[in-house]
Amino acid sequence: MPDKLIIFDYSGTLSMEMAAFARPDNLMKHLKSSGLFTLGVDSFALFWEIINATWTKGSTTKLGYKNVMQARICELFPEITGSRQPEVANAVARFVGAYLDHSRIDEHWQSILQELSAKKSVQVIIATDHYAEATDVIIKYLSAWNIQATTTAARSSGNYIVANSADIGAQKSERKFWETIKTKCGDNIHKAMLIDDFGANEQSADAYAQANVISARRQKTIKLLENVFSGQVECFSFAALEASIADLVAQVSAKIAQFLSEGKGGNIV
Repeated sequence: MPDKLIIFDYSGTLSMEMAAFARPDNLMKHLKSSGLFTLGVDSFALFWEIINATWTKGSTTKLGYKNVMQARICELFPEITGSRQPEVANAVARFVGAYLDHSRIDEHWQSILQELSAKKSVQVIIATDHYAEATDVIIKYLSAWNIQATTTAARSSGNYIVANSADIGAQKSERKFWETIKTKCGDNIHKAMLIDDFGANEQSADAYAQANVISARRQKTIKLLENVFSGQVECFSFAALEASIADLVAQVSAKIAQFLSEGKGGNIV
């Protein structure tokens, strides 16, 4: 069984494209092409109000991005809840579809992720606070690189697990999230490494990306991991504020190589 644990965040870490989707120029383009703009979602402020108001429900339940977004739009614009409901549903579906299409794993990660998939001593977790639709999308993108992954609820023959808050019912800031992963991995893990941007690479209008929230999230996540897995956790903050993605991934690869070469110890290193 694997005795080492490597945890990757998804949006803003493995997928920079997902985080970049909400850049003002790109976001407005998709609001218009999806049809949401003509339905009244015609400003950045309104879009982020919808996202921030529905994020907790969307990221901790099976409802999904489409359903929570559509419900909030209908609350804000009750005049379209009747005859134009199919139009709202179609516009939301187009928008969410475009978002998920822009959620690919950055190609710079391919080599290291493929190498890890061949190491039986390593359990790899893709840990993400996300909507329900993201689970299958992430598994599909990994599969395109011949990496077999499964969910926290399914049996796995490979060493990749996609741990989505929407499937677990708790976000990464909650103990339940990590306890679910420990139950899935068993008690054999003695070393852990976390690679995460903690929201630093998300768009600034997203409440998830506020600086004070990022710092608190990082500290709380590390503490939770240390408590759940009974030891210290090595952490790499994947903040692409100055370094290029290629440079950051190269740094991560070097850290992982060092991490895997270290022998067993009494605690997680």
